[in-house]
Amino acid sequence: MGVVHKRMGEAPFWQWEGVAVERYGAEGVSATKQVLIGEADGAPNFALRYFTIPIGQASNLDHHEHDHGVLIMHGRARVLLGERYEEVSAGDVVYVAGWERHQFENIGDEPLTFLCIIPPKTAQPDVCAVPARQPASKVD
Repeated sequence: MGVVHKRMGEAPFWQWEGVAVERYGAEGVSATKQVLIGEADGAPNFALRYFTIPIGQASNLDHHEHDHGVLIMHGRARVLLGERYEEVSAGDVVYVAGWERHQFENIGDEPLTFLCIIPPKTAQPDVCAVPARQPASKVD
């Protein structure tokens, strides 16, 4: 049976009815994650998540078995994909391949928010390459 979670709040500080706001990231990082559709909703094939990364902060430097599809909703980011950096902003989409190192760093003057779709959780745990880190300095 399908599920609807109604949006509350104003952009970029969206929340949804019935969806928990979880702390995300290393100690000292005030980023959040909301699982909008997932196992708890009966979705066996994917999870849709909404992340908020504050100004000047970054997501974990991660690599996982699964791939990701990401839609930037608000703000600007410097995205690490493997060994290269790309700048993205609202409306851009990013594909992260399985086992590719990745990180989203907020380089804008507003919170960075993005939707991220992944396959359902597998038996393999996520691997966080650097769990506690400051945003990377720009590499020319």
